[in-house]
Amino acid sequence: MEKAYNFDTVSQYNAFNNHETLHPLVSIIDFSKAKERTGSRMTFGLYCIFLKEVHCGDLKYGCNYYDYEEGTLVFISPGQVIDVENKVDFYQPMGHGLVFHPDLIKGTSLAKSLEEYSFFSYNTSEALHLSEKERKIVFDCFSKIESELGQSVDKHSKKLIASNIELFLNYCERFYDRQFITRENVNKGILQKFEELLNSYFTSEKPYSIGLPSVGYFADEVHLSANYFGDLVKKETGKSAQEYIQNKIIDIAKNKIFDSRKTINEIAFELGFKYPQHFSRLFKTRVGCTPNEYRNMN
Repeated sequence: MEKAYNFDTVSQYNAFNNHETLHPLVSIIDFSKAKERTGSRMTFGLYCIFLKEVHCGDLKYGCNYYDYEEGTLVFISPGQVIDVENKVDFYQPMGHGLVFHPDLIKGTSLAKSLEEYSFFSYNTSEALHLSEKERKIVFDCFSKIESELGQSVDKHSKKLIASNIELFLNYCERFYDRQFITRENVNKGILQKFEELLNSYFTSEKPYSIGLPSVGYFADEVHLSANYFGDLVKKETGKSAQEYIQNKIIDIAKNKIFDSRKTINEIAFELGFKYPQHFSRLFKTRVGCTPNEYRNMN
């Protein structure tokens, strides 16, 4: 039977990996120090960033698998459950990791900006693949944090450690931007699929049955997490996925408004709006006039 572990404190995860706890809320892990183990199911109450150095099992999150080969960074936030599968025999884990408790960053600038690092909600094939140069930067960031953990804890410790974690996450943002660029052909295929899905959505009965389409709906259709999909659209088009959807709604609405046989209310319902006034408000915000004014002008 597969083993199951809950890690709610840094000291629990340190003990699991044969590490001394230098700080109760944060640790740098060298997995080569851990004892050999088999695959297991782990639930985390911590933020974790793992750098894999060798392939040692398939990492499963939810119903999907991480693309988790050598030189890959994976981000885990509190509440997530992962499985290391296909490892019934004992193996030696290898790689490094940064783990920290949410309490570490309370009252710091990182606490305010952590939600902006959307890659903590990415999944499956959306892990970050590092170049050798990027890998060295990651180790440099880990080294700075580890060096601070070796100091006596004083009033500056929390701020310095949180600042170094924030610096590391900012580098990860840069690396993800690079990854979006190097996967440009794949991204363009996803954008093309997104456009096709948008067009087919508004020629189907879905606006009546589902209503206005959400970013999450299209992310599911292209098998991506909502955050990764939104970031991809933003980086490729300069617009958020929500803006992209709204622009499509306005374009379709303009064509429909030319058909004077339809009332504005009918057009609103055809587009998936539950309340026609919401359609009129969006149209005026985007076009500068109400749907009726637009009809009269044209």
